[in-house]
Amino acid sequence: MAWSIAEVARMSKVTSRTLRHYDQIGLLTPAWVGRNGYRYYERDQLLTLQRILIMRELGLRLDAIADIVNDGRDQVEALRMHHSWLESERDRFGRLAATVARTIEELEGGEEMTTQSAAHWFEGFDPAKQAELQEEARQRWGAEAVDASAARVAGKPADWWRQQGGEWVAQLEALVRLIDAGKAPDDADVLAVIDGHYRWITQFWTPNRESYTGLGQTYADEPRFRANFDKTDPRLAEFMRDAIAAYARDRLS
Repeated sequence: MAWSIAEVARMSKVTSRTLRHYDQIGLLTPAWVGRNGYRYYERDQLLTLQRILIMRELGLRLDAIADIVNDGRDQVEALRMHHSWLESERDRFGRLAATVARTIEELEGGEEMTTQSAAHWFEGFDPAKQAELQEEARQRWGAEAVDASAARVAGKPADWWRQQGGEWVAQLEALVRLIDAGKAPDDADVLAVIDGHYRWITQFWTPNRESYTGLGQTYADEPRFRANFDKTDPRLAEFMRDAIAAYARDRLS
């Protein structure tokens, strides 16, 4: 049995554009292409797509996924490996959910907080990882910049954060439309969107040419960022990196 690209898109909730991109980079080649130019997928391709989506959820980059998918490993063996990863993540999120549930119960019950009772607020978190991320930011942009950024947004209300999230999404959607229109990263229309992004960023910190270029590189290279960009459009991370580099080169010192 075979499914058209439109049917696979509906089943998997992956856009046809993303499926075509996966084909172009050799990550997921359709079983065959009809005379009408439509791509068709069979059972093996659906299993491969499932593996890809699992690894995307785990934060892997597309190039790393391609290495894994193309390593010739038996499909059942590979799925067992993915299953183990997912169970580990399930357990970790289960611990976090239990931590939050206990906190809700204590707050609703008006219990007095003691050192012993407060300790569970942090069960399931990975302090070493959080410290690693903070230290990474300090090394990349400097401790002064990181601390100043935290001070700028301290105490901001939830409505403010929702507004910032809406502006960020609007910027990404505008860039995807420009990619679809065939614009180059240094096109004036693209740089106008990046200018809005730069001004948006300055609410948190004010990057110079070097640090803003580094931010764009981080968007493309850092798996935690890259996974979210790829969910919007797999072309977006590199395009934004190149557009930010062009903007920084031309307009920042």
